Amino acid sequence: MSPKGFHFIVEASGCSPVISQVDRLQEILVEAAKRANTQVWSVSFHRFPPDGVSGVVVISESHLSIHTWPEVGYMALDIYTCGEESKPQIAVDYVLEQIGANHTHITEITRGLDDGDQDYYHSFVTWQEVLRKKGSE
Repeated sequence: MSPKGFHFIVEASGCSPVISQVDRLQEILVEAAKRANTQVWSVSFHRFPPDGVSGVVVISESHLSIHTWPEVGYMALDIYTCGEESKPQIAVDYVLEQIGANHTHITEITRGLDDGDQDYYHSFVTWQEVLRKKGSE
């Protein structure tokens, strides 16, 4: 059973104001893709009034994307990679460190599993982490 890819779905709460900075978020996601040992192909980010940001980094191995709600300190992060050399967990950790999240809820989905019959399925594990206490910056 060799998976085709790994998909991380991340809910990040208590994020710093950096999640309203479109240029900085773009830098963070591109750097995360590089740290995950992936090849960046295309980058597209957009600011939504008043301060929300959505963005995607298309990589050879799939994508990294974000959507932010700075008014409540929330960011949704989605990272999917395939390929044996990519390291999506490193990208997740880097992004969370850079945005200063207090709390996360993470689901890791192992995609494209099969039992040799080419009927593909996925499995998942979910966990939560308190990354830093409010006011301990």
